[in-house]
Amino acid sequence: MQKTLTIATRKSPLALWQAYHVRDRLQAAFPEIIIELLEMTTQGDERLDVSLTKIGGKGVFVKELETALYDGRADLAVHSLKDVPMELPAGLELCCLTARETPADAVVHRAGTTAWTGFSDIPEGAHLGTSSLRRIAQIRALRPDLKLSPVRGNLGTRLRKLDAGEFDGLVLASAGLKRLKLGDRIAFETASEDVLPACGQGILGIEIREDDPETRAIVMILQDEASEIAGRAERALNRHLNGGCQVPIAAYAIERDGRLWLRALVGSADCGTLLKADDVGECDEAEALGVRVAEELIAQGAKELLAQAGL
Repeated sequence: MQKTLTIATRKSPLALWQAYHVRDRLQAAFPEIIIELLEMTTQGDERLDVSLTKIGGKGVFVKELETALYDGRADLAVHSLKDVPMELPAGLELCCLTARETPADAVVHRAGTTAWTGFSDIPEGAHLGTSSLRRIAQIRALRPDLKLSPVRGNLGTRLRKLDAGEFDGLVLASAGLKRLKLGDRIAFETASEDVLPACGQGILGIEIREDDPETRAIVMILQDEASEIAGRAERALNRHLNGGCQVPIAAYAIERDGRLWLRALVGSADCGTLLKADDVGECDEAEALGVRVAEELIAQGAKELLAQAGL
């Protein structure tokens, strides 16, 4: 019997790119399978007038998709890993992490203006738009003179606001810009020494029902070992800090000389205070490394700093 797979996805251009990317790779490997998309609008897409922290963090982008998994309308859901809450609902699992696109953030300039070459090149008092507390905390530590304001909406909406003059620049995930062929809008990519990325940034995560081994066997061909190891370390750190997706926590793990190097920080979006920690561990003990680095941050006062932010 010919099998049909249904992929749950948000309707935003980037989410659709991600879902079609997964569909096309699976279709190439399994041409006999019919693969369909279930396009959905989430609460996070609809309530653009409210900050994410007030409506449940970035988890609002995945709840409706998980409901479709539960009730059988979909067999898998494709997410940006950085949007996936640290704890999944019972009966669901994040079974597959794909190869990582550039994890860096990107500073985007207004169309028709000269691109900045780095943070030191941005004029004093310039107005940047970003809704990420993680980015705000780190940029404020680098350049306390810059004005930072929230901006919601998909990439196209944000870029239109920028070009209309609401901001001098935006700070966005480089991966999303490149996936939508908007890389020409990037003035410069941030160095990890200046701005650490969000946990899982640049990685796609595939979520399925735990009791569906057939779908798991199909999607696991997309599993990328390096992303899986790094993603587990970064998410373990975030989970140990009781963090979510919309908190001033950053983490970035890479393999170095056969071992895993994890850098992380907790910041204050209000005053630019940054707590930093890093450590090296074995690749097959990625989650233990994440917990260990989280404990280093806790020893420096991370829990208190997050509590001050109301998180």
